[in-house]
Amino acid sequence: MFATLKLLFVYTALGPIAGIVGMPYSLLVSDISRLYSVAMWIANAGVRAAGIRVEISGLEHVPADRRCIFMCNHVSNLDPPVVLPLLPGHCSVLLKKELMRIPILGTAMRMGKFVPVERGHRREAAQASVAAAADALRSGLNILVFPEGTRSKDGRLSTFKKGPFFLAQQTQAPIIPIALSGTQKMMRKGSIAITPGVAQVRMLPAIEPAEYATREDLLRAVRQAIADALPDEMKPAD
Repeated sequence: MFATLKLLFVYTALGPIAGIVGMPYSLLVSDISRLYSVAMWIANAGVRAAGIRVEISGLEHVPADRRCIFMCNHVSNLDPPVVLPLLPGHCSVLLKKELMRIPILGTAMRMGKFVPVERGHRREAAQASVAAAADALRSGLNILVFPEGTRSKDGRLSTFKKGPFFLAQQTQAPIIPIALSGTQKMMRKGSIAITPGVAQVRMLPAIEPAEYATREDLLRAVRQAIADALPDEMKPAD
C-alpha cells in the first residue's frame, strides 16, 4: 500500500498545480504541447515513485512521418500512466466518458483532444467517438486505444471491440500493436494496492489497414500479433 500512497502523492501534489498553471497558459498561447509534456512527466514520475520499472522495446517500429493508432492489451489501471509517456509525439487516448468529469483533469484531457467513449451499444455514441478520434489523427496526434474496452479480469488477452478498427480503416493510419505485461501483477482489478515490479512494453511491427479486406480480418491480425508477443499465462484462453 505504501507504493500506492507514493504514486497518489505525486499525482495529487503535482497534477493540480500543473493544471491550474498550465491550462490558462495553454489557452493563452493556443498550444497544449507544453502542458502535455509536463503531464507525461508527472505520469512517469508517479509510476517511478511507486517502484515500477518500465522496460520498452520496439520503438523502431513506429514510423516517424505518419500518425499512428497504438493498440495495447489492458490488464491494470496502471497501464495508461505506464504506456502513454513512452509514446512518441503528442497522443490522444480513447477513454471512459466518466473520466472526463474529473475536475481539472477532465478539462485538461478535453484540451488535449482525448476522446470519451460511452459504454454500451448506442450506435450514435460510437460514431461520435470514431469521428472525434479521426479528427485528432488529422490534426497531427497519435491515438492510444485499449481495444478490449476494459481491463482483463484474469490477465489474459480478451476479445476486442470493433470500433477502433473502423477508425483504422476510415483513416488508413498504421496500427502499432503493443504487448504489455507485468502490470497485471502490480495492481489487480478491484484493488488499489500496488506491488512494485517491472512492466514490459513491446511495440510490434506496424500493421497497415489497407492490407486487409475486412474489419474483422484486421481485428484478428492485430489481436494475434499481441497474443503471440505475450507470456503464455497472458495469452487468450480461446
